[in-house]
Amino acid sequence: MGKRKRIAAEARKEEMSSIAMAKLNNCPTSPRKMRLVADSVRGKDVFQALNILKLSPQEASNRLEKLLRSAIANWEAKNAGVNPEESDLIIREVKVDSARMLKRLQTAPQGRAHRIRKRSNHVTIIVDSVKN
Repeated sequence: MGKRKRIAAEARKEEMSSIAMAKLNNCPTSPRKMRLVADSVRGKDVFQALNILKLSPQEASNRLEKLLRSAIANWEAKNAGVNPEESDLIIREVKVDSARMLKRLQTAPQGRAHRIRKRSNHVTIIVDSVKN
């Protein structure tokens, strides 16, 4: 590896050391409902976001809280010996994408059928520490 590539790789590695992510695939909640909860915590401090999710009545908030705890644990694993309370962790990015859709039929009157689309989603959380 050349010197220029090595320097660029080390700079990229140093930049990525403060970032941790967690991903939840095929969550059986519609993306629209999950985005409502995700918008309430986007850009917030992680511990403030945990409190918001814990007190939120939506079912999607339980899954998002568990995913946020996983992202914090991933950050702790990357930055050994550093306390997450002392380094200001924020939720840098929350992405909610639609996933597979289960298609079902519900019987209707006069020999007809209505289609039911059971939606699911993929959620990605990126946690970053703020450098002062």
